[in-house]
Amino acid sequence: MNSRLVSIGLPDLRGANGFGFDEASWIPAVLDMALMFSGVFCVFLNARFGPRRILLPCAAVFTIVSLALPFSPNLWVMLLLQAIAGLSSGTFYSLTLTFALTALPKRLIIWGISAYAADIVFSSNIAEALQGWYAEHLSWHWIFWNAAVFTPLMFLCVYLGIPRHGLPSEPGPNWRGFAYFSLGLALLVGAFDQGERLYWLNSGVIAGMVAAGVFLLLVTCIRRSRQPNPLANLAFLNTRNIIILAISILVFRFVLLVAYVLIPGFLASIPDYRPLETGQTLAWIALPQFALVWLVALVIVHANSRLVMAVGFTVIACASWIFSHVDSSWAGASFQVVELVLTAGLACAYIGMVGSIVLQALDAGALKSAANISTFSGLMHFTRIFGGTAGVAVLTHFISAREKFHSNLLGLHVQTGNWLTTQRLHMFTGGLLPESTGLDESQARGVALLSEQVRAQAYTMAIADGFVLIAWVVLGFLLFMLLLTPGKITYKDLRTMQ
Repeated sequence: MNSRLVSIGLPDLRGANGFGFDEASWIPAVLDMALMFSGVFCVFLNARFGPRRILLPCAAVFTIVSLALPFSPNLWVMLLLQAIAGLSSGTFYSLTLTFALTALPKRLIIWGISAYAADIVFSSNIAEALQGWYAEHLSWHWIFWNAAVFTPLMFLCVYLGIPRHGLPSEPGPNWRGFAYFSLGLALLVGAFDQGERLYWLNSGVIAGMVAAGVFLLLVTCIRRSRQPNPLANLAFLNTRNIIILAISILVFRFVLLVAYVLIPGFLASIPDYRPLETGQTLAWIALPQFALVWLVALVIVHANSRLVMAVGFTVIACASWIFSHVDSSWAGASFQVVELVLTAGLACAYIGMVGSIVLQALDAGALKSAANISTFSGLMHFTRIFGGTAGVAVLTHFISAREKFHSNLLGLHVQTGNWLTTQRLHMFTGGLLPESTGLDESQARGVALLSEQVRAQAYTMAIADGFVLIAWVVLGFLLFMLLLTPGKITYKDLRTMQ
């Protein structure tokens, strides 16, 4: 929710602090880069210190930094604090989910996954409405203070819920390989985040970040070959099912952009919705999750988790195909009925996906070896974080390219001298004349209005293409799922285990 609030509330933050568009775009980018670094590097920290010794101080640091962020005297201080916030909060997702799955009795794992699914989807989709409410009734400071309120509750849960363990007696694994890998990924995440704005490799900044990121990944590979880290068993990942299930995370993060990018982008640009109004539309995705996740979990106990995942992705593809018929007359209510269908698809896809990943981990013996579980956990969290940023970059570039394409096509039919264009301009000029100082101003405003209509139509068609792209990506992955080999364990079997 913190990451979503920063992205959604960026216009309010820019306006309150007088930041320019380009410089302020680094505020969420730095947060994502720090999250990427911390989310992978904490695999090493977890093996050395355990989750409790990491989560408690990180939660305290994140709370203090979140309180201080609105008082940043300039952009550089805010970026530094954002980096600290990302480094501390990046440990939360990786360590809490890993702990929950390893600490819960096996018969209760599916219910833990369901609770996690409800939390993730709800918090991500309710953030728009929450930020709108903060902006209208409180202040932009609550973009950051929201985390300062809720993180102490997490601190309490970690303090009471995660037991104390002693430090390992043997020397800890070397941290350098993890640091190189994490930093390389963080630089690539920053390049993906800022690439569209800076015209990709035409920018020296992006080219430098990509070159440094790739160099660090190569250094990681060289170090791995010369001095293997005992926490990383890459051979364990070299199985068909693990690779396909890791790709499923990438696909799921990509389809989430229906609610993160496509619907909010359309509502903000075409009907000119405020964040609070957009949030009310997205609430149709968030609120039903609390009931649906338990029903899906019950189905998985008596059925196949992969089948449930396939059904979920199919429903998402169908909902995206329906959304692809969007036109400029649509408003928030136009999305709501299909959003209920999309909600069911997201619940089935997420719980079925994580449920299948857990079964695969149990089937492959990941929980029997510290190296295997750390390697497996690192892969899944890497695909989650990196896949989300890469997906946003790909979809944003796709929409931008398609908008230019449709604008050019529409421009072929909107030409000076064309009788339809002339008729539309005369209509605009006559309608605007009473509110203009003269005929010249009325004509200029008419041309601007026609240009805005062309832009709105081109953007609407680009958004429709985005929905089609997501539907085709899901269809391709469903065909890829046919390569999964049958699993040996089901959740019905786990009901008898402790």
